Amino acid sequence: MRRERRRAPSGPGRTEASGGTTEGAGLSNAESDGPVTDTGLALPGPAGPVTISYIAESAGVSIPTVSKVLNGRSGVAAETRARVEALVHRYGYRRPAPATRSNIMELVFDELQHMWGVEIIRGVESVAREHRLGVVLTEFGPQRSTIHYWIDDTVARRPACVVTVAQLSEDQRNQLRARGIPFVVVDPTAELPDGVPFVGATNWTGGRSAARHLMDLGHRRIGMIAGPPEILCCQARVDGYRSALTAAGLPADPSLVAAADLTQEGGHAAAMTLLSRPDPPTAIFASNDLQALGVYQAARRLGLRIPADLSVVGFDDLPIASLVDPPLTTVHQPLTEMAAAATELALALGRGERPPQAGLELATTLTVRASTAAPRP
Repeated sequence: MRRERRRAPSGPGRTEASGGTTEGAGLSNAESDGPVTDTGLALPGPAGPVTISYIAESAGVSIPTVSKVLNGRSGVAAETRARVEALVHRYGYRRPAPATRSNIMELVFDELQHMWGVEIIRGVESVAREHRLGVVLTEFGPQRSTIHYWIDDTVARRPACVVTVAQLSEDQRNQLRARGIPFVVVDPTAELPDGVPFVGATNWTGGRSAARHLMDLGHRRIGMIAGPPEILCCQARVDGYRSALTAAGLPADPSLVAAADLTQEGGHAAAMTLLSRPDPPTAIFASNDLQALGVYQAARRLGLRIPADLSVVGFDDLPIASLVDPPLTTVHQPLTEMAAAATELALALGRGERPPQAGLELATTLTVRASTAAPRP
């Protein structure tokens, strides 16, 4: 039986098709436009778009070998590489364009603390809604059990951008960059490499303003409940507090600083330590509002009245700060605005825009309520 060769189309060039191109025009009947069999007979060319598997079959190699050639990787013999490249050129093969980004974005937490995290979610969601994007929420959890496969799942989803409150590893950041997925860190807890985009707050200034407010009221023994020392923003708040004391000519007594977790329980334990001293502080500045609630709890336990016996200042200005009795004086950290700014920045990066600077810090402000007053004479 005689095998007929496929005649080339009679146009001036190739015919475009979805996902690739058909076989080249201008081939004569004597030219082979398909894989060659062991008998030397040419097989018909592809009926549709040229695929990587067709290139591999034509060259007599595996698909991974073709992939190596296309990506310029080593491990392919020179003769084989030349054969594959010739076929790629001959058929005008183009790798499929990368999948377009989906209409979702991703928000990542290490641990989702319900009050603090809600403010972040609110800011992200407000911008996502404007851009008609859904939000995928990921929490690594205290054991970070999901972190190992998170990057694979995220890459598969191809979100428009990633806003992360969690600290991503260098490998995870590189994988996001390699796939063109922009990301921005909110309120980074550790130093970031140059060029990693982030949005934070003026934590040092906030710590300084809290201490100055208490000094302006007349307090001279001001306790500080610090957060975990490895958390960058917590250290900045302590540094601001110490700077204010030094500027006022007051000693920065290390015995008046107690470190604790950023929880109500942590604040309670630290406050009990500070207030049980022979010469307790007349005011306490806590690193966040949850710690400040723990100070309230310790004061009640010790029979101290706020603010008559003890002034208290928090940090964050969560909604609960205005609801406790007495309402809490606190440093307002614009969490919702920070999250919204991070989302806008991430989407701008996805559009190819270049921000003037990688990092952005939003201003903190002191919100004075009823938990602070002049110390007793």
